[in-house]
Amino acid sequence: MNNNDKKPFPPEENSRRMELVRVAARLFRDQGYERTTVRDLGQAVGLQSGSLFYHFRTKEEILVAVMALGITSTTDQLQQALALARSPREKLAALFHVHLTSLLGDNQAALEVMLYEWRSVSEEARPGLIVLRDRYEALWQEVLDEAAAAGLVKPDTRLLRRTLLGSLHWSVQWYRRDGALTVDQLADRMLELILLTP
Repeated sequence: MNNNDKKPFPPEENSRRMELVRVAARLFRDQGYERTTVRDLGQAVGLQSGSLFYHFRTKEEILVAVMALGITSTTDQLQQALALARSPREKLAALFHVHLTSLLGDNQAALEVMLYEWRSVSEEARPGLIVLRDRYEALWQEVLDEAAAAGLVKPDTRLLRRTLLGSLHWSVQWYRRDGALTVDQLADRMLELILLTP
């Protein structure tokens, strides 16, 4: 059965699935996907191991749902922020603020799983996630191209996109909420590093 054949889940089942996905995100991030058992997942949400498969067919399907949650939620937030931005400069700021707010906030566990557990995703499951990732990166590329045309950043925007996303992703390793900068301040400071004009 492919995804198009699936019947929609009732609201209460969707809620249960989402709870499971969010709990799985934390466990996969903290323990690693391979070391997290189906029993661990069941205990964390108060379900028997077998009951998990009422919601998901396999453990890998849970992993894919975790990754999809992280990237689609961040993409939605970025689209909303870009719709409100009135200039290339404001759009650039939206890239940094949304990405860091998501990565260091509510979506941190899911996005970390997306970053660090990619090797655990089978070749068969990767294409759908790649589509989601590319959709998000396309928003970045569009904004960076517009910013380059406005003279705000250097014109090698494809390399710039890869460099920026790599740097932003690494912030999960060193950023501390009790440090000198808030997430918003960090976003502003990182943006200032790449701007050619104020």
